[in-house]
Amino acid sequence: MATIRPFRALRPFPEKAEKVSSAPYDVVQAAEVRRTINENPLSFLRITRSEAEFADDSMPDPVEVFERSRENLQEFIAKGVFFNEDEPSLYVYRLTAGEHVQTGIVACCSLDEYESGKIKKHEKTRPDKVKDRTDHLLAVRAQTGLILLAYRGTPRLHQLMDAAVRDEPIYDFCCEGGVQHTFWKMNSKDELVAAFEGVSSLYIADGHHRVESADLARRELISQSAEHSGDEEYNYVLAGVFPAEDLRILAYNRAVTDLNGLSDKEFLGRIGENFVVTETDETRPDRRGDLCMYLSGRWYKLHFAAARITTDDPVDRLDVNILQSCILRPVLGISDERTDERILYVGGNHDPESLRQEVDDGRMRVAFSLFPTSMEDLLEVSDRNEIMPPKSTWFDPKLKDGILIHLI
Repeated sequence: MATIRPFRALRPFPEKAEKVSSAPYDVVQAAEVRRTINENPLSFLRITRSEAEFADDSMPDPVEVFERSRENLQEFIAKGVFFNEDEPSLYVYRLTAGEHVQTGIVACCSLDEYESGKIKKHEKTRPDKVKDRTDHLLAVRAQTGLILLAYRGTPRLHQLMDAAVRDEPIYDFCCEGGVQHTFWKMNSKDELVAAFEGVSSLYIADGHHRVESADLARRELISQSAEHSGDEEYNYVLAGVFPAEDLRILAYNRAVTDLNGLSDKEFLGRIGENFVVTETDETRPDRRGDLCMYLSGRWYKLHFAAARITTDDPVDRLDVNILQSCILRPVLGISDERTDERILYVGGNHDPESLRQEVDDGRMRVAFSLFPTSMEDLLEVSDRNEIMPPKSTWFDPKLKDGILIHLI
């Protein structure tokens, strides 16, 4: 069974919700953050990315940055941007992007279940990023963004969500990219909690660093408490919990700064050891096992010899792993994708034209356009307690920060 828990949300007054809502802290670049908060002082980025309020050439201490985040959150509360719910609640959250619709629940989930492996992961985390968000969380005493969890859908859960969305929403607004964000407050929360008892596992789709940070913050708060009971709010993490079949994954593409000392001819020759290489007009592969590559003004299709996969390991079959194990590591000398500064990750919401531009402008030497990882891949890898290569998935559309906040 999976545990979900209602919570007393800190949330914006409806007339301010659209301006407050922001992209997750880790998907916007510094220049965009600075521009956004200058144009919109109500943006929640003032809480999640408060370093942008300091001068461009300053080097503020992290303690100072996180204190600014705490002050900004308190300012939003004092000035009537946010209010606290009177009682714990659950929420339905629907995102609509063109013909794509995904509908899930916003609730708190058990960090005990994360530690025990009932909430399953598929990525490693970077200690520096985890520390940053842990310190932020402890400073503001709030979980300020949703982790994205997936579950294998059940008819009962669909029935309860369908019933909830017949009511008047508490928020309904359209943001960048034409994505509609709609929220309902649930009346039948006990039924929903009971229905989740039929869900065997939850899967982290997006937000590994957030949930790990919440767990580390909990350990710190436990160490400071003489009367820890296990029922405190810090024992739970805020999440958007969606049926796996509703979620959409886009490719997470790569570009590299150099060819590791090889000429174009030498590089193509090395790639030809594992791939059939042909010039193409295609910029996106249309099936698994194919990559598109941009090099020196030309697009190439790389068709992987599937017979080279000799195990049933789901990680071995991932296109991102094939790229890493056959090109990035042995040919380009990138042994650690997590830390090597020669590699650039480009989220799948960017057109392959942006990859071409990176190479044509000289910032990158070669770029790779990939076929998306599937949701079934993610579930299988997680069920086997295995780890995907970094940046294997780009979930789209992104959940909004700043609409539902969990105070700890």
